[in-house]
Order: sequence, then C-alpha cells, then structure tokens
Amino acid sequence: MERRRQRDWMWSEALSLLAQADRLHRQVFRPASSGPASPAWEPPVDILETADAVLVIAALPGVDADCAQAVIEDGALLLAGERVLPPELRTATIHRMELPQGRFERRIPLPVGRYDSVVRRFAGHGCLIVRLTKVTS
Repeated sequence: MERRRQRDWMWSEALSLLAQADRLHRQVFRPASSGPASPAWEPPVDILETADAVLVIAALPGVDADCAQAVIEDGALLLAGERVLPPELRTATIHRMELPQGRFERRIPLPVGRYDSVVRRFAGHGCLIVRLTKVTS
C-alpha cells in the first residue's frame, strides 16, 4: 500500500509542476495592456548591470534590430516593434504556432541612475540586445 501512495504522490507532484509551467508560459507571452487601439505582446527580458552599462536582452526571434524601437522614457526603456512571418512563409500550412506574432511592446523599469540615449542595439541568437551606457556625474 505504501508504494501506491508514493506513486500517487509523485503523479500529483508531476501534474502540479506541469500546471505551473503552463501558467508561467502563458504569463511570459501575455498581451500587453497598451490601450484599446493596438494590442501587443510583451517579450521576456533579462537585465544585466556592469560598472559602466546596463544590458537589456529581449527574446525577439526573427525581429531585425533596425526595425525595433528602443527609447528611454521616464526612467524606463521602451521596446516596441512588430514580429511578422517572412513573406515566403505566408502561404505555408501552419501545424503549430507558439511564438507570438504581431506588435510587441515592453516598458522595462531601469535601475536607478542616468543613462545616455540608447547607444547600441543589435540582434544575436534570437534576442535583441540594448546597451545603455551609464552617465557619471
């Protein structure tokens, strides 16, 4: 009987972890509340700080860095743009589509400090990387 109880407990834990993973996935790719006119999704980001800069890395596979807007507004970095299917894939049969498409927008509060305008942004490994140089007084 003890073995059955242990197996049931393991199954219950596995189901709980799967449900949690599903909730997190839905939370990461939730629509942004950017107003009624233009629905958008929010890409997940990492924020790293060094002695002289802040790096913001946004997961934006298939987005050209030159087509993404990155500006500093009121102590936050605003990333915006659009992710669209390449023209050659627009007539393809879609069997599964998990990566969000369409307009994206993310307002990211920055660590306290002063920064130059967006100095450098580039794409790498499916991510948009924005480097903000700290201004020393």
